[in-house]
Amino acid sequence: MAIDPKLLDWLLDADPAIRWQVERDLAGAPPEVWEATRSTVATTGFGAELLAHQDPDGQWAGGAYFPAGFFGSAEQEEPGQPWVGTTWALKDLREWGVDAGALTDTAERLTANSRWEYDDLPYWGGEVDVCINSFTLANGAWLDVDVTLLAAWFSTHRLADGGWNCEAEEGDSVRSSFHSTLNAVRGLLAYESYTGDSSVREARQGGEEYLLTRRLLNRATTGERVGPFVDHFVYPNRHRYSALAALDHFRDASLAGGTPPDPRLADAVELVRAARRSDGIWLQGRVLPGRVWFDTDVPEGEPSKWLTLIGSRVLAWWDDADSATAQQTHRRRMDGS
Repeated sequence: MAIDPKLLDWLLDADPAIRWQVERDLAGAPPEVWEATRSTVATTGFGAELLAHQDPDGQWAGGAYFPAGFFGSAEQEEPGQPWVGTTWALKDLREWGVDAGALTDTAERLTANSRWEYDDLPYWGGEVDVCINSFTLANGAWLDVDVTLLAAWFSTHRLADGGWNCEAEEGDSVRSSFHSTLNAVRGLLAYESYTGDSSVREARQGGEEYLLTRRLLNRATTGERVGPFVDHFVYPNRHRYSALAALDHFRDASLAGGTPPDPRLADAVELVRAARRSDGIWLQGRVLPGRVWFDTDVPEGEPSKWLTLIGSRVLAWWDDADSATAQQTHRRRMDGS
């Protein structure tokens, strides 16, 4: 998909965490260009600022998932949740493309000093929440921690309908959740990509099938839209599901496996396409409330470079594959004529 030069220039005028992905995914820059930009994420802009907030014990804000002192505080009564704890910081740094080497002995310090707020469990073993375990699995694999036991946890905790639900461990649900399932398959794909361990592939693909049978949008029982969150596009999306976030995962899985896009993604693709303005830009949605270290995107209703990057690369992937299929069909018809 050709991208308007003005739009591309606007996207490239951004923090290195965004710019290297624009160079790689939209501008068609050679690896030596985008890799050079990516190498600066730890020392410039968002990446450098977030690393500067790390505590001497390896954590952020003194806590594993929540900041120290959160429970019982006035902040606990506020809307949303704080996004400043260790797990969120690691997730952001990883997704921004920071090289694991920039975190030196962080993994070891977390082993020694960080415990989950749930039952005081050791950090790298995970806990009972599938979303938390998904982030921990991906972060651990990125930092070269042995998280094979945590990876195996996902296969044994899948629900009968094929996905996962963060509420299942408390006995509150026997049905899978779009949010939990997307987080699970993203974590499993990241684990496999970092480690080369394909033992979780079947579980991941089963979770993906759960979403695909619902065309990423709809309830299996009624065919109705599963919820308003489906077309609520926001960056950062944290743990929230949207059609855009799901399509970005399926793009990653397609590229990793060398497989074409599944046709059942078509409705979600058109939903994302419809949200794009005529100038090629997606607007920021309603930002999730809660304390942050600093803002990484614009307020609600303003042009979002993050969403425009993600939306543009999803559509480019889909449209390029569709064009290639059309060309192959045309050639077959010509050969048979």
